[in-house]
Amino acid sequence: MNLNEVLDSLHVSEQSGHVISTEEGIILHNSLLILQNENHFRKIFFWGRICGTDNDYYVVYGYRSDALHDRIFYYSTNCLNWGLLPKPKDYALKLTPLCTARFQGDPALVLDVLLEKDEISFGDPLPEPQVKKLKEEDRLSATVHLINQEVAVVPRGALYKRTDGVIVENRAFEGLTPLEARELKSFLHFRQPTRKWNTNLLTRDDYNYAIDFLDPLDVDIPEGCWLQNFTAGEEMVVLKSLYWPGMVFFHEIKTPKYGFVYFGTGIKCLDVPFFLNGLYPVYEDFFQGK
Repeated sequence: MNLNEVLDSLHVSEQSGHVISTEEGIILHNSLLILQNENHFRKIFFWGRICGTDNDYYVVYGYRSDALHDRIFYYSTNCLNWGLLPKPKDYALKLTPLCTARFQGDPALVLDVLLEKDEISFGDPLPEPQVKKLKEEDRLSATVHLINQEVAVVPRGALYKRTDGVIVENRAFEGLTPLEARELKSFLHFRQPTRKWNTNLLTRDDYNYAIDFLDPLDVDIPEGCWLQNFTAGEEMVVLKSLYWPGMVFFHEIKTPKYGFVYFGTGIKCLDVPFFLNGLYPVYEDFFQGK
């Protein structure tokens, strides 16, 4: 969520069962303001918090020109001292989904990840189980990257792609209508598109390449992996991901205000297809806090 909306929008975190106190929110707001000025960011955002056993990781990001490609991430354990989050390494992206242990909150900690026989690449001359080393800072970087790739969301029309390819925030965006907010195709993945450039255009009658260059959520597999709720009076729409419990996206209808925040353990739920194939009502009640 945007720096200017941190204090006003932290109540949205209650949707994931996590709450940031007013004191903690003020410290976070002031700290981000200093970080923005030091790095000359055009805008800075609070990404979320990954809970650890000893310390929690607070993650933020900012950009200078391109809202999508120029994002720079920082992390902290106390909301005061921020360290640059390194780009995810290839080996960390492969090992992170296999690591099911909780984060501990120590960036220098080295974890042992056990690779079973089925998880070793085909044709490996040593098909015995192997143990790989994974630094927690690299795991944190890979986790943030995976969450961004899979469940970071923006409403359609919020971002604008200029003719020179630079992606900026659309100042003419006035929010989705209640009818548009009910359709998952009105929400887009905040990442590099993975489908062909004309695929997203051909699926809409009112296509516009300047705003329809990202992948919509309605093509995510399996169907039903997103929970969509409306507040009383349909003033706000809230989206939750079943794959990454704790990721919450919110958008105040008919206003340009939107954002997403993650509060969770940083562990992906791989059982979603099984829950959707018979136990979906029970699982949905769990995510809605019933």
